[in-house]
Amino acid sequence: MLKIVRSWVDRYFSDEEAVLLVVMIAVSLLVILTMGLVLAPMIASIIIAFLMQGLVVRLRDWGAPHWLAVSLTFILLLLMLASVLLVLLPVLWQQTGRLFAEVPRMLSEWQSVLLLLPDNYPNLVTHTQVENLIAATTAELGRMGQNVLTFSVSSLPILMTVLVYFVLVPILVFFFLKDSSLIASWIASFLPHKRPVMTKIWAEMNQQIANYVRGKTIEILIVGSVSYVGFTLLGLNYAALLGIAVGLSVVIPYIGAAVVTIPVAMIGFFQWGWGSEFFYLMLLYTIIQGLDGNVLVPLLFSEAVNLHPVAIIMAVLVFGGLWGFWGVFFAIPLATLVKAILYAWPMGIRAEAHEKHLSDTSESL
Repeated sequence: MLKIVRSWVDRYFSDEEAVLLVVMIAVSLLVILTMGLVLAPMIASIIIAFLMQGLVVRLRDWGAPHWLAVSLTFILLLLMLASVLLVLLPVLWQQTGRLFAEVPRMLSEWQSVLLLLPDNYPNLVTHTQVENLIAATTAELGRMGQNVLTFSVSSLPILMTVLVYFVLVPILVFFFLKDSSLIASWIASFLPHKRPVMTKIWAEMNQQIANYVRGKTIEILIVGSVSYVGFTLLGLNYAALLGIAVGLSVVIPYIGAAVVTIPVAMIGFFQWGWGSEFFYLMLLYTIIQGLDGNVLVPLLFSEAVNLHPVAIIMAVLVFGGLWGFWGVFFAIPLATLVKAILYAWPMGIRAEAHEKHLSDTSESL
Protein backbone atom coordinates (compact mmCIF):
# COMPACT_ATOMS: atom_id res chain seq x y z
CA MET A 1 0.00 0.00 0.00
CA LEU A 2 2.80 2.39 0.91
CA LYS A 3 4.49 1.63 -2.40
CA ILE A 4 1.31 2.52 -4.29
CA VAL A 5 0.95 5.81 -2.41
CA ARG A 6 4.61 6.66 -3.00
CA SER A 7 4.27 5.87 -6.70
CA TRP A 8 1.19 8.13 -6.93
CA VAL A 9 2.96 10.97 -5.11
CA ASP A 10 6.03 10.62 -7.33
CA ARG A 11 3.83 10.64 -10.41
CA TYR A 12 1.86 13.79 -9.66
CA PHE A 13 4.00 15.74 -7.16
CA SER A 14 7.57 15.08 -8.27
CA ASP A 15 7.76 18.55 -9.84
CA GLU A 16 8.09 21.73 -7.75
CA GLU A 17 5.42 23.42 -9.87
CA ALA A 18 2.89 20.77 -8.88
CA VAL A 19 3.62 21.26 -5.19
CA LEU A 20 3.46 25.04 -5.57
CA LEU A 21 0.12 24.77 -7.39
CA VAL A 22 -1.36 22.65 -4.60
CA VAL A 23 -0.12 25.13 -1.98
CA MET A 24 -1.59 28.09 -3.93
CA ILE A 25 -4.98 26.40 -4.29
CA ALA A 26 -5.07 25.41 -0.61
CA VAL A 27 -4.05 28.89 0.59
CA SER A 28 -6.59 30.57 -1.71
CA LEU A 29 -9.41 28.36 -0.43
CA LEU A 30 -8.35 28.91 3.18
CA VAL A 31 -8.22 32.69 2.75
CA ILE A 32 -11.63 32.83 1.05
CA LEU A 33 -13.29 30.57 3.62
CA THR A 34 -11.82 32.34 6.65
CA MET A 35 -11.54 35.95 5.47
CA GLY A 36 -14.12 36.09 2.69
CA LEU A 37 -16.26 38.72 4.43
CA VAL A 38 -13.29 40.93 5.24
CA LEU A 39 -11.92 40.70 1.71
CA ALA A 40 -15.34 41.03 0.05
CA PRO A 41 -14.66 44.58 -1.27
CA MET A 42 -11.34 43.41 -2.72
CA ILE A 43 -12.92 40.34 -4.34
CA ALA A 44 -15.81 42.39 -5.72
CA SER A 45 -13.35 44.96 -7.11
CA ILE A 46 -11.30 42.25 -8.82
CA ILE A 47 -14.46 40.81 -10.39
CA ILE A 48 -15.67 44.20 -11.64
CA ALA A 49 -12.20 45.11 -12.94
CA PHE A 50 -12.05 41.75 -14.70
CA LEU A 51 -15.41 42.48 -16.30
CA MET A 52 -14.34 45.93 -17.53
CA GLN A 53 -10.83 45.01 -18.59
CA GLY A 54 -12.19 43.99 -21.99
CA LEU A 55 -13.39 47.55 -22.62
CA VAL A 56 -9.96 48.93 -21.67
CA VAL A 57 -8.28 46.53 -24.10
CA ARG A 58 -10.77 47.43 -26.84
CA LEU A 59 -10.17 51.17 -26.39
CA ARG A 60 -6.41 50.62 -26.47
CA ASP A 61 -6.77 48.62 -29.69
CA TRP A 62 -8.60 51.62 -31.17
CA GLY A 63 -5.58 53.80 -30.45
CA ALA A 64 -6.47 55.34 -27.08
CA PRO A 65 -3.61 55.64 -24.57
CA HIS A 66 -3.82 53.51 -21.45
CA TRP A 67 -4.71 56.38 -19.13
CA LEU A 68 -7.54 57.53 -21.38
CA ALA A 69 -8.93 54.00 -21.78
CA VAL A 70 -8.90 53.50 -18.01
CA SER A 71 -10.47 56.91 -17.39
CA LEU A 72 -13.32 56.36 -19.87
CA THR A 73 -14.00 52.89 -18.48
CA PHE A 74 -14.02 54.22 -14.92
CA ILE A 75 -16.41 57.05 -15.88
CA LEU A 76 -18.74 54.45 -17.41
CA LEU A 77 -18.63 52.49 -14.15
CA LEU A 78 -19.51 55.61 -12.15
CA LEU A 79 -22.44 56.36 -14.47
CA MET A 80 -23.72 52.81 -14.03
CA LEU A 81 -23.48 53.09 -10.23
CA ALA A 82 -25.28 56.44 -10.31
CA SER A 83 -28.06 54.92 -12.43
CA VAL A 84 -28.48 52.10 -9.94
CA LEU A 85 -28.59 54.46 -6.96
CA LEU A 86 -30.79 57.19 -8.45
CA VAL A 87 -33.08 55.22 -10.78
CA LEU A 88 -33.22 51.51 -10.08
CA LEU A 89 -33.12 51.38 -6.28
CA PRO A 90 -35.99 53.90 -5.73
CA VAL A 91 -38.21 51.93 -8.13
CA LEU A 92 -37.37 48.65 -6.42
CA TRP A 93 -37.98 50.16 -2.99
CA GLN A 94 -41.37 51.50 -4.06
CA GLN A 95 -42.50 48.25 -5.66
CA THR A 96 -41.27 46.19 -2.71
CA GLY A 97 -43.33 48.33 -0.33
CA ARG A 98 -46.42 47.94 -2.53
CA LEU A 99 -45.91 44.19 -2.67
CA PHE A 100 -45.73 43.83 1.12
CA ALA A 101 -48.81 46.01 1.45
CA GLU A 102 -50.76 43.70 -0.90
CA VAL A 103 -49.66 40.44 0.72
CA PRO A 104 -52.75 40.24 3.01
CA ARG A 105 -55.09 40.67 0.03
CA MET A 106 -53.21 38.04 -1.98
CA LEU A 107 -53.31 35.69 0.99
CA SER A 108 -57.06 36.17 1.35
CA GLU A 109 -57.65 35.43 -2.33
CA TRP A 110 -55.38 32.39 -2.14
CA GLN A 111 -57.32 31.05 0.85
CA SER A 112 -60.61 31.56 -1.02
CA VAL A 113 -59.30 29.54 -3.95
CA LEU A 114 -58.05 26.76 -1.69
CA LEU A 115 -61.35 26.53 0.19
CA LEU A 116 -63.08 25.74 -3.11
CA LEU A 117 -60.90 22.70 -3.76
CA PRO A 118 -62.67 20.29 -1.35
CA ASP A 119 -66.02 21.10 -2.97
CA ASN A 120 -64.72 20.67 -6.51
CA TYR A 121 -62.41 17.69 -5.85
CA PRO A 122 -63.75 15.90 -2.73
CA ASN A 123 -61.90 12.69 -3.55
CA LEU A 124 -58.50 14.41 -3.69
CA VAL A 125 -58.61 17.18 -1.07
CA THR A 126 -60.39 17.46 2.26
CA HIS A 127 -61.34 20.52 4.29
CA THR A 128 -58.95 19.45 7.05
CA GLN A 129 -55.99 19.31 4.66
CA VAL A 130 -56.81 22.75 3.29
CA GLU A 131 -57.17 24.25 6.77
CA ASN A 132 -53.85 22.73 7.87
CA LEU A 133 -52.15 24.12 4.76
CA ILE A 134 -53.61 27.59 5.36
CA ALA A 135 -52.56 27.53 9.02
CA ALA A 136 -49.01 26.44 8.16
CA THR A 137 -48.71 29.10 5.45
CA THR A 138 -50.05 31.82 7.76
CA ALA A 139 -47.56 30.85 10.47
CA GLU A 140 -44.69 30.85 7.97
CA LEU A 141 -45.68 34.27 6.65
CA GLY A 142 -45.83 35.54 10.23
CA ARG A 143 -42.28 34.36 10.83
CA MET A 144 -41.16 35.98 7.58
CA GLY A 145 -42.79 39.25 8.66
CA GLN A 146 -40.94 39.13 11.97
CA ASN A 147 -37.67 38.49 10.14
CA VAL A 148 -38.32 41.45 7.84
CA LEU A 149 -39.09 43.68 10.85
CA THR A 150 -35.96 42.50 12.64
CA PHE A 151 -33.92 43.12 9.51
CA SER A 152 -35.33 46.63 9.11
CA VAL A 153 -34.48 47.47 12.74
CA SER A 154 -30.92 46.17 12.46
CA SER A 155 -30.28 47.34 8.91
CA LEU A 156 -28.27 50.46 9.84
CA PRO A 157 -24.90 48.62 9.97
CA ILE A 158 -25.74 46.92 6.68
CA LEU A 159 -26.53 50.28 5.08
CA MET A 160 -23.22 51.65 6.33
CA THR A 161 -21.43 48.65 4.85
CA VAL A 162 -23.17 49.22 1.51
CA LEU A 163 -22.14 52.88 1.54
CA VAL A 164 -18.54 51.88 2.25
CA TYR A 165 -18.71 49.45 -0.66
CA PHE A 166 -19.98 52.14 -2.99
CA VAL A 167 -17.00 54.31 -2.08
CA LEU A 168 -14.24 51.74 -1.66
CA VAL A 169 -15.01 49.38 -4.55
CA PRO A 170 -14.80 52.01 -7.34
CA ILE A 171 -11.46 53.22 -5.97
CA LEU A 172 -10.06 49.68 -5.96
CA VAL A 173 -11.45 49.02 -9.44
CA PHE A 174 -9.68 52.11 -10.76
CA PHE A 175 -6.31 50.99 -9.43
CA PHE A 176 -6.80 47.42 -10.63
CA LEU A 177 -7.55 48.71 -14.13
CA LYS A 178 -4.72 51.26 -14.05
CA ASP A 179 -2.00 48.96 -12.69
CA SER A 180 -3.18 45.54 -13.93
CA SER A 181 0.08 44.83 -15.77
CA LEU A 182 2.17 45.91 -12.79
CA ILE A 183 0.14 43.72 -10.40
CA ALA A 184 0.35 40.72 -12.74
CA SER A 185 4.12 41.14 -13.06
CA TRP A 186 4.48 41.39 -9.29
CA ILE A 187 2.54 38.16 -8.78
CA ALA A 188 4.51 36.41 -11.52
CA SER A 189 7.77 37.34 -9.77
CA PHE A 190 6.93 34.90 -6.97
CA LEU A 191 6.33 32.01 -9.38
CA PRO A 192 8.91 29.73 -11.01
CA HIS A 193 10.33 30.97 -14.30
CA LYS A 194 9.37 27.70 -15.99
CA ARG A 195 5.74 26.91 -15.22
CA PRO A 196 4.24 24.96 -18.16
CA VAL A 197 1.28 23.58 -16.19
CA MET A 198 0.28 26.97 -14.75
CA THR A 199 0.75 28.60 -18.15
CA LYS A 200 -1.45 26.00 -19.81
CA ILE A 201 -4.16 26.27 -17.18
CA TRP A 202 -4.09 30.09 -17.27
CA ALA A 203 -4.15 30.21 -21.08
CA GLU A 204 -7.16 27.88 -21.12
CA MET A 205 -9.04 29.58 -18.30
CA ASN A 206 -8.36 33.26 -18.96
CA GLN A 207 -10.33 33.44 -22.18
CA GLN A 208 -13.08 31.09 -21.02
CA ILE A 209 -13.68 32.83 -17.70
CA ALA A 210 -13.58 36.26 -19.34
CA ASN A 211 -16.07 35.20 -22.00
CA TYR A 212 -18.30 33.49 -19.47
CA VAL A 213 -18.41 36.30 -16.91
CA ARG A 214 -18.92 39.06 -19.46
CA GLY A 215 -21.39 36.97 -21.44
CA LYS A 216 -23.36 36.07 -18.33
CA THR A 217 -23.49 39.72 -17.26
CA ILE A 218 -24.75 40.75 -20.70
CA GLU A 219 -27.29 37.92 -20.61
CA ILE A 220 -28.60 39.09 -17.22
CA LEU A 221 -28.97 42.67 -18.50
CA ILE A 222 -30.69 41.64 -21.75
CA VAL A 223 -33.07 39.09 -20.23
CA GLY A 224 -33.92 41.38 -17.30
CA SER A 225 -34.50 44.41 -19.53
CA VAL A 226 -36.62 42.52 -22.06
CA SER A 227 -38.66 40.97 -19.25
CA TYR A 228 -39.20 44.37 -17.62
CA VAL A 229 -40.32 45.96 -20.91
CA GLY A 230 -42.63 43.01 -21.69
CA PHE A 231 -44.17 42.97 -18.21
CA THR A 232 -44.66 46.75 -18.33
CA LEU A 233 -46.39 46.59 -21.71
CA LEU A 234 -48.75 43.93 -20.35
CA GLY A 235 -49.47 46.10 -17.32
CA LEU A 236 -48.14 43.56 -14.82
CA ASN A 237 -47.64 44.82 -11.29
CA TYR A 238 -44.10 44.85 -9.87
CA ALA A 239 -42.58 44.68 -13.36
CA ALA A 240 -39.18 45.91 -12.14
CA LEU A 241 -38.95 43.35 -9.33
CA LEU A 242 -40.00 40.49 -11.58
CA GLY A 243 -37.76 41.68 -14.43
CA ILE A 244 -34.73 41.65 -12.13
CA ALA A 245 -35.73 38.22 -10.81
CA VAL A 246 -36.01 36.82 -14.34
CA GLY A 247 -32.66 38.38 -15.25
CA LEU A 248 -30.91 36.90 -12.23
CA SER A 249 -32.52 33.51 -12.85
CA VAL A 250 -30.13 32.87 -15.75
CA VAL A 251 -27.28 32.66 -13.21
CA ILE A 252 -28.47 29.21 -12.12
CA PRO A 253 -28.68 26.90 -15.14
CA TYR A 254 -31.77 24.70 -15.48
CA ILE A 255 -33.08 25.66 -12.02
CA GLY A 256 -33.39 29.44 -12.05
CA ALA A 257 -35.99 29.63 -14.81
CA ALA A 258 -38.19 27.02 -13.12
CA VAL A 259 -37.99 28.76 -9.73
CA VAL A 260 -38.76 32.27 -11.04
CA THR A 261 -41.78 30.92 -12.92
CA ILE A 262 -43.59 30.65 -9.56
CA PRO A 263 -43.58 34.36 -8.56
CA VAL A 264 -44.30 35.46 -12.14
CA ALA A 265 -47.31 33.14 -12.36
CA MET A 266 -48.54 34.03 -8.85
CA ILE A 267 -48.38 37.80 -9.40
CA GLY A 268 -50.15 37.40 -12.75
CA PHE A 269 -52.82 35.16 -11.25
CA PHE A 270 -53.55 37.45 -8.31
CA GLN A 271 -53.78 40.43 -10.67
CA TRP A 272 -55.84 38.92 -13.51
CA GLY A 273 -57.06 35.52 -12.40
CA TRP A 274 -57.46 32.98 -15.20
CA GLY A 275 -58.09 35.70 -17.79
CA SER A 276 -56.49 36.11 -21.18
CA GLU A 277 -53.89 38.52 -19.76
CA PHE A 278 -52.55 35.74 -17.55
CA PHE A 279 -52.07 33.41 -20.51
CA TYR A 280 -50.44 36.21 -22.52
CA LEU A 281 -48.06 36.72 -19.61
CA MET A 282 -47.09 33.05 -19.45
CA LEU A 283 -46.71 32.95 -23.23
CA LEU A 284 -44.41 35.98 -23.11
CA TYR A 285 -42.39 34.42 -20.28
CA THR A 286 -42.06 31.15 -22.22
CA ILE A 287 -40.91 33.01 -25.34
CA ILE A 288 -38.29 34.95 -23.35
CA GLN A 289 -36.92 31.76 -21.80
CA GLY A 290 -36.94 29.98 -25.16
CA LEU A 291 -35.10 32.80 -26.94
CA ASP A 292 -32.61 33.02 -24.10
CA GLY A 293 -31.76 29.32 -24.20
CA ASN A 294 -31.82 28.82 -27.97
CA VAL A 295 -30.67 32.17 -29.41
CA LEU A 296 -28.99 34.43 -26.83
CA VAL A 297 -26.87 31.83 -25.03
CA PRO A 298 -25.37 30.38 -28.27
CA LEU A 299 -24.55 33.91 -29.45
CA LEU A 300 -22.93 35.03 -26.20
CA PHE A 301 -21.18 31.77 -25.39
CA SER A 302 -19.85 30.74 -28.78
CA GLU A 303 -16.90 29.14 -26.95
CA ALA A 304 -19.17 27.24 -24.59
CA VAL A 305 -17.69 25.21 -21.80
CA ASN A 306 -18.13 21.52 -22.47
CA LEU A 307 -19.52 20.31 -19.15
CA HIS A 308 -22.12 17.66 -18.52
CA PRO A 309 -25.41 18.95 -17.01
CA VAL A 310 -24.83 16.77 -13.94
CA ALA A 311 -21.42 18.41 -13.44
CA ILE A 312 -22.98 21.87 -13.81
CA ILE A 313 -25.72 21.16 -11.25
CA MET A 314 -23.19 19.63 -8.85
CA ALA A 315 -20.94 22.69 -9.24
CA VAL A 316 -23.89 25.01 -8.53
CA LEU A 317 -24.76 23.06 -5.37
CA VAL A 318 -21.18 22.80 -4.07
CA PHE A 319 -19.89 26.30 -4.81
CA GLY A 320 -23.24 27.91 -4.01
CA GLY A 321 -23.21 26.21 -0.63
CA LEU A 322 -19.68 27.49 0.01
CA TRP A 323 -19.92 31.08 -1.25
CA GLY A 324 -23.60 31.88 -1.77
CA PHE A 325 -24.55 34.04 -4.76
CA TRP A 326 -20.99 34.47 -6.03
CA GLY A 327 -20.43 30.73 -5.75
CA VAL A 328 -23.51 30.16 -7.91
CA PHE A 329 -22.47 32.87 -10.37
CA PHE A 330 -18.98 31.42 -10.79
CA ALA A 331 -19.99 27.76 -10.50
CA ILE A 332 -19.38 26.99 -14.18
CA PRO A 333 -16.00 28.83 -14.41
CA LEU A 334 -14.86 27.16 -11.19
CA ALA A 335 -15.94 23.76 -12.49
CA THR A 336 -14.08 24.50 -15.71
CA LEU A 337 -11.01 25.47 -13.68
CA VAL A 338 -11.15 22.15 -11.82
CA LYS A 339 -11.48 20.33 -15.15
CA ALA A 340 -8.56 22.27 -16.66
CA ILE A 341 -6.34 21.46 -13.66
CA LEU A 342 -7.24 17.77 -13.81
CA TYR A 343 -6.49 17.62 -17.52
CA ALA A 344 -3.44 19.87 -17.67
CA TRP A 345 -1.66 18.79 -14.52
CA PRO A 346 -0.62 15.20 -15.31
CA MET A 347 -0.14 15.88 -19.02
CA GLY A 348 1.93 18.99 -18.34
CA ILE A 349 4.19 17.18 -15.90
CA ARG A 350 4.56 14.18 -18.15
CA ALA A 351 5.27 16.38 -21.17
CA GLU A 352 7.94 18.29 -19.28
CA ALA A 353 9.50 15.07 -17.98
CA HIS A 354 9.41 13.55 -21.45
CA GLU A 355 10.99 16.66 -22.96
CA LYS A 356 13.69 16.63 -20.31
CA HIS A 357 14.35 12.94 -20.93
CA LEU A 358 14.73 13.53 -24.68
CA SER A 359 17.07 16.45 -24.01
CA ASP A 360 19.26 14.34 -21.68
CA THR A 361 19.29 11.51 -24.22
CA SER A 362 20.37 13.81 -27.06
CA GLU A 363 23.12 15.30 -24.92
CA SER A 364 24.43 11.87 -23.99
CA LEU A 365 24.52 10.88 -27.67
